[in-house]
Amino acid sequence: MRRSRILIGGLAAAALIAGGGIAFAALGDPGEAPASTKAAAGSTAPVTRGDLVDTRSVSGTLTYTAERGITTGAAGTVTAVPKPGSIVRQGRPLLKVDRKPVVLLYGELPLYRELRQGVSKGPDVRQLETALKALGYGEGMTVDKEFTWQTARAVREWQKRNGLERTGAVDSAQAVFLPGPVRVAEPKVATGDRLAAGQRILTVTGTTRIVHVDLDAEDQRLVKRGDKVSVELPGGQRATGRVSSVGTVAKQEKSEGGGGPGGSGKTTVDVEIRLSGKTGRLDQAPVTVTLESERRENVLSVPVEALLALREGGFGVELVEANGTRRIVGVETGAYGGGRVEVTGGGLEAGMNVGVPAK
Repeated sequence: MRRSRILIGGLAAAALIAGGGIAFAALGDPGEAPASTKAAAGSTAPVTRGDLVDTRSVSGTLTYTAERGITTGAAGTVTAVPKPGSIVRQGRPLLKVDRKPVVLLYGELPLYRELRQGVSKGPDVRQLETALKALGYGEGMTVDKEFTWQTARAVREWQKRNGLERTGAVDSAQAVFLPGPVRVAEPKVATGDRLAAGQRILTVTGTTRIVHVDLDAEDQRLVKRGDKVSVELPGGQRATGRVSSVGTVAKQEKSEGGGGPGGSGKTTVDVEIRLSGKTGRLDQAPVTVTLESERRENVLSVPVEALLALREGGFGVELVEANGTRRIVGVETGAYGGGRVEVTGGGLEAGMNVGVPAK
């Protein structure tokens, strides 16, 4: 804060010079009361008591969670591809190959083996049975780690509904397991393309809106998980959010001139912010995030432009009495925020008025 206080104090003094106010004033002997003068017409502002919040604005990017690439074991001709921005949920196709869907099912494990009657027990079997149950298949089927004839029957029912060959077995040509619904960020194939098994078909993201910030590593102290922030969206709308994660590993950004290790690029940490309310559907849009860097509770404050740089050093304010008399009193400055500065000393109390440059 020391640097910003010096900077803001200097700016306040400069503003006073430009606005016709007193830029420098002498208090005289510290043991004597400063001289009082009858005020000329001018602007005043009240001394207030309350919380003072210092903020910092940083640049961020409006995007979505968990970007990832999707592959499939299907091979053939691509006959349908979802549009960018569309949402795919459980039981719906991620695309179609030879008019047969590659279906999204919910689960954490990838479909790394064919699941059929006779395979060994495993969590991937439970995952398949859980998905089938959620979609309304498998009446009488027990959800466990064993692929039984009842599981095979549920699979055939699912295959019939989706126009797939009714084999009773599921492999990566028919389904892709993902943790939840996905948003299509970018199709990697187009209708009519020839698709090989194992080829990437889509880039997808989660459906939760976030703001990603590459925060200067030296500013990492400004944020912690759970902090509330304000975000200015494209178009000027504002949204509230909370910090959901703060990276612990710093990364070195390349400087504009390139360069290798030890270059002049800045060091940053990843910060993610979850948003609430309406945020539109733009992806990779630039936004401005307002972080709270310091909060001082129940303090006296005045507008920053009320500060006077004193010849003796430090700052003062011009106290305006009820009868219009003005006198300069020395003050100690504290935190800055919202165009105001914390002040102590000078006999100041809430409700008093101080001089400010005329607008």
